[in-house]
Amino acid sequence: MYDTGTHADTPTETDMDPRAETRHAVVETSLGGLTVVASGGAITGLYFPHHWYMPPEESLGRRVDVQDDALLTRAATQLGEYLDGDRTTFDLPTRTNGDAFQERVWALLREIPFGETTTYGELAERLGSKTLAQSVGQAVGHNPISIIVACHRVVGSDGKLTGFAGGLKRKQRLLEIEEPAAVKEARLF
Repeated sequence: MYDTGTHADTPTETDMDPRAETRHAVVETSLGGLTVVASGGAITGLYFPHHWYMPPEESLGRRVDVQDDALLTRAATQLGEYLDGDRTTFDLPTRTNGDAFQERVWALLREIPFGETTTYGELAERLGSKTLAQSVGQAVGHNPISIIVACHRVVGSDGKLTGFAGGLKRKQRLLEIEEPAAVKEARLF
C-alpha cells in the first residue's frame, strides 16, 4: 500500500484502512465520465470510459452522487480545474495497492512534473536497468489513479504517444493541457 502524502492533513487510521468504506462517483468532464473511487479518506481509483484495466464493478463500492461526498467533490473540483488549465497539481490523499514493482513505478510517475514527459526506458533506468522497460510499461498501464498519478506523461522513446488505458486521444488532450504556452504559440505559426 502506498500513501502519497500529497494531502495537507495527517492520514487517519480510516485513511489507511483498506477495509474502509469504498464508494465511487462518475464525474462528467471534457474527457467523458470519469469514475472516481474513494476508500476511507483516500482516492484509490480514477478510470476513463472503456478503461483498459477497469476493476470489477463490485470492487468500486456503492455509487454515490459526487456532491454527497466531500472527498469526491474535492476530487471533481480539482479535476475540473486541471482540465480547464487552471491547476497544475492535485492536493488529494491517494492510496494505491500494487505489488512492490508497481508501487516503485507509480512513485516515479508521481515525480514527473506538470508539463514534462519521460519515457518507459528512462523510468526503467531509474529502477536499475533499461531491460525493465516492458515491465515498466505494464505497471504504467495498470496505474489505478489516472491523471492524478500522471501516467499520461510517459511517452515512447521516440517521443510518440504510445498505449494509454484511457485511449490515445485522451492522452494527447492531457499533454496538450500541460503544454507550455510558448510551445502552443509556436505551433500556431
